[in-house]
Amino acid sequence: MASYPVYPHQQDDVLGAHPSGAVPHGAVPHPRWWERKGVRATALAALLAISGVVILAMVREQTGTEGFLVGLGLAVLPVPLLISAFRWLDRVQPGPWRNLIFSFAWGACAAALIAIVANSFATRWIETATADPSSADTLGATVIAPIVEESAKAAAVLLVFLFRRRDFTGIVDGVVIAGVTATGFAFTENILYLGNAFGTDQLSGTGAGLASVTAATFFVRIVMSPFAHPLFTVLTGIGFGIAAAMAPGRGRLRRMLLPFAGLLAAMGMHAFWNGSSSFGEYGFFAVYAAFMVPVFGVLTWLAVYVRQRELRTIRQELPAYVAAGWLAPPEPFALGSLKARRLARDFATHYGGRAAATAVAEYEDFATSLALLRHRGRRGKAGADFVERERALLEALWARRDYARPALAYGSQIAAPMWLPPVYAGPLAQGPAYTQGPTYTQDPAYIYDNPYRY
Repeated sequence: MASYPVYPHQQDDVLGAHPSGAVPHGAVPHPRWWERKGVRATALAALLAISGVVILAMVREQTGTEGFLVGLGLAVLPVPLLISAFRWLDRVQPGPWRNLIFSFAWGACAAALIAIVANSFATRWIETATADPSSADTLGATVIAPIVEESAKAAAVLLVFLFRRRDFTGIVDGVVIAGVTATGFAFTENILYLGNAFGTDQLSGTGAGLASVTAATFFVRIVMSPFAHPLFTVLTGIGFGIAAAMAPGRGRLRRMLLPFAGLLAAMGMHAFWNGSSSFGEYGFFAVYAAFMVPVFGVLTWLAVYVRQRELRTIRQELPAYVAAGWLAPPEPFALGSLKARRLARDFATHYGGRAAATAVAEYEDFATSLALLRHRGRRGKAGADFVERERALLEALWARRDYARPALAYGSQIAAPMWLPPVYAGPLAQGPAYTQGPTYTQDPAYIYDNPYRY
């Protein structure tokens, strides 16, 4: 692994620059029209929009306008909680919102449309071939639906894995993308089920009481098992996440098989869950208590453990850059503590406003990427562009140091009041000729001054 630069130099960089790697010298080939990012983004947005309109019309046709509105109002309730849970899990190195928006839209529109069309076609074909509607419904729910639905949801994970590779580096990224995709899918599916249940109650005159089909459906799908679809698809995301964390160019067959193994596990778990109602009167509750809840607990523990391991990696890897003069001594601890990072952003917001808070958040993100990159580099998994990516991240940090260092120093002081780390007090480098290393002070009063007064 190449060594990191000893001293930083001032770059003609602006606060909003993003470390995308070294810029090649000479003319850049003009991309063909279908290779432009704008064209691809527009085509994808149009595809999702068309899918959304079609799925909206199909669900409304099946449930009726009133049933659709009731289903929509009830189905939206768990969505903010699930999205917040996945964002909480992704706090160490938050992925861009565009990936989450795409994943949710794919699950709610494209994947749901594929599932409704394919499941209906397959069930009708089986019913025609066997002349047994009940067997067709059972086979469709336990075999066809898991294969179709998990494959449709896995397509979103695959697309992010292939085209947003820099944002997809490990298990947490796979869990978040898969979980948000499945949340979108479950949202649309719940509208359909709850809308149909409301229509059944209207026809039978049951009303909207606790004994209604709508209340029973709401309890099973929204209260008891809002995590069911995310839980299935997370297995696919874990497979992609392990493949993303592997060294490039090594074990190519394993990297291809791991996502497929995760997809098969998701299909199997989905089929087992759908088939639980055929295990007797209490089969559903037995599968829920003995299987779904323990698996949910294990996967939750795994995701939290991986997140804590990332924080530990930050604290272990960044001191090397402190010794080289790139980072201030309090920063490895502050960047490896979610509490200190939050305090740093609050401090920046209070004294410098939104621009300062954005700079500190970007600094935390780039520092996390740098620590994880160095960790992969020491294990021989960073790739051939390690030096370029390391240098780009370091320069991005250096461009934001004026905002981030006082804020992170404050965060480290408050998060660990029993330990007083050295606090950066200047002077800062001026120009490309960096001749004087940074000096530090033990005076804690410095961090309470307004660092943005100039």
